[in-house]
Amino acid sequence: MKTNKILIYLGILAVGLLLGWLLFGGSSNRASSKNHKEFTETNQMWTCSMHPQIMQPEQGDCPICGMDLIPAEAGSDGLTADQFKLTANAMALANIQTTVIGDGVAENRTIKLSGKISENEEVNAVQVSYFSGRIERLNISFTGEVVRKGQLLATIYSPELYAAQQELITAASLKESQPALYKAVRNKLKLWKLSENQINQIESSGKVIENFPVYATVSGTVTEKLVEQGDYIKQGQPLLKIANLNTVWANFDMYENQIELFKKGQEVNIITNAYPNKQFKGKVDFIDPVLNNKTRTVDLRVVLDNKEDIFKPGMFVTAEIESDKTNANEVIMIPSSAVLWTGERSVVYLKTNPNEPVFELKEVALGNKIGDNYEVLEGLFTGNEIVTNGAFTVDAAAQLQGKKSMMNKQGGKTTTGHEGHLGMDNNSKNEIDHTNMNERLKVSEKFQEQLNEVYNDYINLKDALVKEDSKGSSQNATSLLSNLGKTDMKLLKDEAHNHWMSLIDEIKSSTTSIAGSQDIKTQRNHFKHLSSHFIKAVQMFGVKEKVYVEFCPMADNNNGAYWLSKEEQILNPYFGNAMLKCGEVKQVIEK
Repeated sequence: MKTNKILIYLGILAVGLLLGWLLFGGSSNRASSKNHKEFTETNQMWTCSMHPQIMQPEQGDCPICGMDLIPAEAGSDGLTADQFKLTANAMALANIQTTVIGDGVAENRTIKLSGKISENEEVNAVQVSYFSGRIERLNISFTGEVVRKGQLLATIYSPELYAAQQELITAASLKESQPALYKAVRNKLKLWKLSENQINQIESSGKVIENFPVYATVSGTVTEKLVEQGDYIKQGQPLLKIANLNTVWANFDMYENQIELFKKGQEVNIITNAYPNKQFKGKVDFIDPVLNNKTRTVDLRVVLDNKEDIFKPGMFVTAEIESDKTNANEVIMIPSSAVLWTGERSVVYLKTNPNEPVFELKEVALGNKIGDNYEVLEGLFTGNEIVTNGAFTVDAAAQLQGKKSMMNKQGGKTTTGHEGHLGMDNNSKNEIDHTNMNERLKVSEKFQEQLNEVYNDYINLKDALVKEDSKGSSQNATSLLSNLGKTDMKLLKDEAHNHWMSLIDEIKSSTTSIAGSQDIKTQRNHFKHLSSHFIKAVQMFGVKEKVYVEFCPMADNNNGAYWLSKEEQILNPYFGNAMLKCGEVKQVIEK
């Protein structure tokens, strides 16, 4: 009987627990699901279709243009589909720098123009020869030499001047009987700029001057030598260009929509990179009445006092001009270092979060180039923050993370052979697909030959690391730097030049670190970064021979690292004898 009662109590307890779970457990799950949904909705971010750098936790208007914000397509990391993030270490290693772009007009209406110093053409002179002959002696040794008015510049042997002097000596004996002939001969010598004293000396001495002196007619600085000693010259031929640099011109370009902001006589503050803490005063001296149809700009000129020899022709300067007028159509300018070119497209990288290293590709339409800056026609707005140094490295990061990039317009995972050493928030180590590599750029064979010399030094450096020869590594790195300095960048044009400029500093930096170290671990660490950039160079330009791209998954603390080799055989430069055969060929770069 007692046992039956116990069974009844246990049954009642079980039924109670079941009812309790049905009544309260389901609602708890529903509440949990509801809370999760609310949490997800709370984390929804809103952005502006015109200004993707705007990210707000709730719906509203764009603080820049006033448009309605739209939901941002965020991933699990809170980034949109086209955004990606770099680590602080990657930012530091690649020296990535950003700049907030503006329209050149500050709140106090200070307008900034970029310009260059040139010679004052009004006080320049060209020293010419007034007679033909051969330069027996040229007393000006180099460009930049200072000359004074009346200084001896050269001596010239002139057959026709020699004959004219003989005519004078003969005519002098006939001046009483043939005064007209005598006067004509003297005037002939005066046309050749001989002075009265020189003519009288020839007449009184009865001796012909064989090598005739040429004296400076102005004082100044020699800016160009147009002849050399021993040259034969014609009458009226220029010998030297002499500039008086006591005053110089500062020439600036302004856009046509800025013309009304300037007037002749307006005061200007001039700033130079050479003297960043000094300001120099000047006034607008000339505004070109004719618009340049190619650049759509107008020349503006300021005359500057240069008696202290502060301004050098060719020096870049900035003009700051106060204006009380406003202009609704200000021009946005960005540095040329920010722009990456691929075919007909030009792109930049936006830093979309002011507090974190989050980036996104932005295609832009560019106008005229003025100095080292481009006019932006479409794609950017005042206040955007863009990458101005290290843009090529940021583009490599975009490729690795499958985002839109310079060579990958639609996005999607690609590899460049640099996973594991760029410091991105991405630990995957994908195979190299050479079809997605940067396209081979057409360059001259001469440049390829110069790059091949650098490549051979790289191979010698790699072999020294394989042998764990730190001294040899340092010596080969020094040789690499020497041959790198001999590459002629003038052989590269447009896109090829931009790509090489984005790589050469990184290659120099890593190689310099190897050359300056005797520690094999330090050398191998920098060799990893050198390889990442040099692989790009070989892929883009070629070295006129087959190259193997090889990979060790255990290098760099199991992040993996690449290197180049002339042979398919694996000889690991990161471990040497410890793991000599560790690695595999990932890509073959053809000739």
